[in-house]
Amino acid sequence: MVEKGMSKQDIFKQTKQTVGLYNVNFDVYNGETFVLMGLSGSGKSTLLRCLNRLISPTDGHILIDGDDIAGMDTGELRNVRRKKMTMVFQSFALLPHRTVMDNVAFGLEIQGVSKEERYTKAEEAIAKVGLKGYEHSTTSSLSGGMQQRVGLARALATDPDVLLMDEAFSALDPLIRAEMQDELLALQNKMKKTIVFVSHDLDEALKLGDRIAIMKDGYIAQIGTPEEILTSPADDYVSEFVAGVDRAKILTADNVMKRPEPVVSINSALTVATQLMKKHGISSIFVVDPDKILQGIVLIDHAVAAMKEKKKISEVMIVDFPKVEVDTPVKDIIPMIAESQYPLPVVDSVGKLKGIIVRGSVLGALAITEEKEDEGEVQ
Repeated sequence: MVEKGMSKQDIFKQTKQTVGLYNVNFDVYNGETFVLMGLSGSGKSTLLRCLNRLISPTDGHILIDGDDIAGMDTGELRNVRRKKMTMVFQSFALLPHRTVMDNVAFGLEIQGVSKEERYTKAEEAIAKVGLKGYEHSTTSSLSGGMQQRVGLARALATDPDVLLMDEAFSALDPLIRAEMQDELLALQNKMKKTIVFVSHDLDEALKLGDRIAIMKDGYIAQIGTPEEILTSPADDYVSEFVAGVDRAKILTADNVMKRPEPVVSINSALTVATQLMKKHGISSIFVVDPDKILQGIVLIDHAVAAMKEKKKISEVMIVDFPKVEVDTPVKDIIPMIAESQYPLPVVDSVGKLKGIIVRGSVLGALAITEEKEDEGEVQ
């Protein structure tokens, strides 16, 4: 009935059967955080549970490193669940009669790991999630946020390739939830796990996801980076999701910067710098070394005055000025460009000049995304 074009709602009316998933195709890359999100009933949690066969799909394939989970027998599936992937639940799913240490070591115990080795690994995982000192506490004595950390530590202790997280933070208070999101980002930065994270919270998805899949009625409406989802929604459904999002929190310097041209070499004469500024109608120019590493900025007035004294660029350039890296959020950039008298340079992690931000480019980028949203609403 789905293949004939019938909607999920019409099928339910006729058959009292719900289409959980249909025609879902996507890849998750090694080391990325892939977020599944959508409204309640969109199929996101069903899809996550298919990945480890807690729900068996009626058709299709689920490949992990080329092995088809959908076709595995019970023994093969058990081995994959024990060693290749693990799951963090919304409800914590802890064993209340066990200590934090024994809860975290439980997966290793199931694997048959010796007590000494599993406790060593459990202790390491507990330290990673910030619970050192609570090893012998009962889980019932911990707060909700701490209990969720125990669940995360238990998942990390087995050192899985794939971490499945089903709305893991949604039961937490807002402040604790934000702390857990930050904790997960910090852990991911160190461990580079492959994570599939289910959420119904767009802000959470935009914060955590390298890529996001937005689901509706059992299919994927759009897959993209947070920036792609925000600035180029695939249809009206996705547009509704991103409506009202503060773009300044999502867009980064990379999204609003201009090409870093012109620039002048630190080995060039001041005459070259002044000629470039006059040609392009600008009052300042950035100075780079032969490797394009940012060295400073020269102002036209300073350059003209210094030429009479035959000074070098290095003698007149300003070296103390604000700069940002490519992943700096626009919300942090806005106050910087408001206060700075110079354009704002964008550099990479080694200081190489990647772009330049001026006030107009920030306002223009924010305006363009709003116009796209408004056009979608009109249509």
